[in-house]
Amino acid sequence: MSQESNPNNKTKVCPTCGTRLSENAMRCLVCGTEFNAKPEPKAAKKVEKSVQASRMPVVTLSLPAAVGVIAVVIIVAAAIVFFSLRASAPPGTFETAETATPSATPTETLPATATLIPTQIPTSTNIPPFDYTVSAGDGTCSQIAFNFNISVQSIIIANNLASTCPISVGQVLKIPYPTPTIPAAATNTPEPAKATQDACETVPITVQDGDTLSTIALNYAVPPEAIKEYNGLPTDNVFIGSSLLIPLCKRAATPGPTPTATIPPPYPAPNLLLPADGAAFTLANDVVTLQWASVGVLRDGEAYQITVEDVTSDQTRRLTDYVTDTKYIVPSTFRPKDNVAHVLRWWVTPVRQAGTDDQGQPIWVASGAVSDKHVFTWVGVAVEGTPNP
Repeated sequence: MSQESNPNNKTKVCPTCGTRLSENAMRCLVCGTEFNAKPEPKAAKKVEKSVQASRMPVVTLSLPAAVGVIAVVIIVAAAIVFFSLRASAPPGTFETAETATPSATPTETLPATATLIPTQIPTSTNIPPFDYTVSAGDGTCSQIAFNFNISVQSIIIANNLASTCPISVGQVLKIPYPTPTIPAAATNTPEPAKATQDACETVPITVQDGDTLSTIALNYAVPPEAIKEYNGLPTDNVFIGSSLLIPLCKRAATPGPTPTATIPPPYPAPNLLLPADGAAFTLANDVVTLQWASVGVLRDGEAYQITVEDVTSDQTRRLTDYVTDTKYIVPSTFRPKDNVAHVLRWWVTPVRQAGTDDQGQPIWVASGAVSDKHVFTWVGVAVEGTPNP
């Protein structure tokens, strides 16, 4: 008969083998487990939990996401490098020129251009050689060629002579006319004020410490107003280190019984314009007009000296005259009197009056370079007809 347990009796279960024992049992009768051992304090467990290290969060990415992240990092790094190079590069390195798109431009109908009448320029006329009789004073072909401003070869060809060009007194030669040359273009004549300023001799100076406009003017004997006007100074103040031009042409005359004025610089050679070198004039030309370019504004006592000489006649005739204009009309009295085409040579020289002679005539001296020498031919009278045999 089994023993029934009293429900009023309190029991406890062995935690090891599960045997039910009385409440006051200190030891399990089956497995020998003692019930007096106390459980480990909770504080120790808390300490053990606090000592345990925390784990980092683990991020898991798929392969496409990882590739996208790497691409973004590369793009950001490339952008940083590009903008750094752009900031340090010289200006204009990364600028691109914009190409303009051509647009259709409406065609504008231009009005009819007026036809200008060309300037009439005298042209040379090809005329046959003229006859010339060798005189005792001619000497050789070279002298004749020099007198007529032609080459020795042209005389040899025109007369079918040997290469040594043998000639004799009384021999009749065919003399060709000089080859005409194209006249040079006329030079621009400067304005009177500019010509005067260019002709004025100047001395460049640098203003030093202690210089004033009055002391500078006194040192160079030039009025202060002239220095101000020539250098464009608004006031009488001059500054140290500034450059000035002292116009010596404004210098006052040297005091004394015979003051001497500053001699202006020489003029350039006049440029001969008309007639063209080698031009021919016939019976229809009663007068011949010579023209040349101006060398500047002439001062009082200055002029152009014109020299015309006939190199064809046995005894060279020469005409010298003085004008202040840039043209001269050869008088009809200098026209040849025979039926031979005469070669006339002319040139122009700027001159200045240096005084007067015993008869009160001006004495002229050269004030510039002599121009080139040009020639022209002029027929005096009609050629007589050859009588029939």
